[in-house]
Amino acid sequence: MRISLAQLDSRLGDIEANVETARQAIKAAVSEGAELVVFPELFLTGYSVGEVDADLSMRPDDPRLRDLARSAGDTGLLMGFVESGPPGPHTYNSTVYYEAGRLVHVHRKLYLPAYHPFEERNHFTPGPTLRAFDATPDTRLAVLCCNDAWQPQLAFLATQDGAQVILVPTASSQSTFPERYHSDEYWNDIIRFYGRMFQLFVVFVNRVGVEGRFRFWGGSHVIDPWGNIVGEAAGQDEEQLLTVDIDLSDIRRRRRQVPLVKEARLGLLQREIGRLLDEGGDL
Repeated sequence: MRISLAQLDSRLGDIEANVETARQAIKAAVSEGAELVVFPELFLTGYSVGEVDADLSMRPDDPRLRDLARSAGDTGLLMGFVESGPPGPHTYNSTVYYEAGRLVHVHRKLYLPAYHPFEERNHFTPGPTLRAFDATPDTRLAVLCCNDAWQPQLAFLATQDGAQVILVPTASSQSTFPERYHSDEYWNDIIRFYGRMFQLFVVFVNRVGVEGRFRFWGGSHVIDPWGNIVGEAAGQDEEQLLTVDIDLSDIRRRRRQVPLVKEARLGLLQREIGRLLDEGGDL
């Protein structure tokens, strides 16, 4: 399977400009034979949506999204945007997957950071579900949007739902808070851990550029079921389209060698989670 990682800058509030940037990247990915092209979190709007007065939300079937999907042809497209939810007050930090011009899946970010300097919980509603989904050719994918990947239970659930590739679109920036925190080191450790422990491929796609107080550092890369880097962006914080080939048969091969994910003990987990809920463990 050939995957293109679109490590690009995004212009805050300028959807039309970001659509055009995406269109050019999709064209380049298709020319390289990509079967899937992955864009960063909130690529179509920029990250700091609270600083924009205009309504940046759209529905998953918005003509601009559908036009991008059609331009990809048979290549799968994963795109981050602000979603206007079903009738009601909700807005989501969403990632949509199209294939052959057809809407296949929408992932609504589940864990929204609300600690300095991030304010996502002020602008978005947490998503209600996590689902893996089928894609061509004979591939099952799952999405963990940025902060979702800092919750290991979600990667576990995606694996047990049959995901062979976990896609992690992010808008990760380096900040001065908290102390001794280096964003790239944390992310590299997290992504490698998931590859090794869940024995699948993990695709980390981060944006670049500067938005006010945020400096996005790139570092996009792909990890295999052994936790090894298959491909990584050169120059860290530079715009580029990284195309990587992966062999999905490596997953079954690795899981035969060391069967870590075969026995999930879901009944055990259900009982213990139920106990914790009865003891007041939910927020």
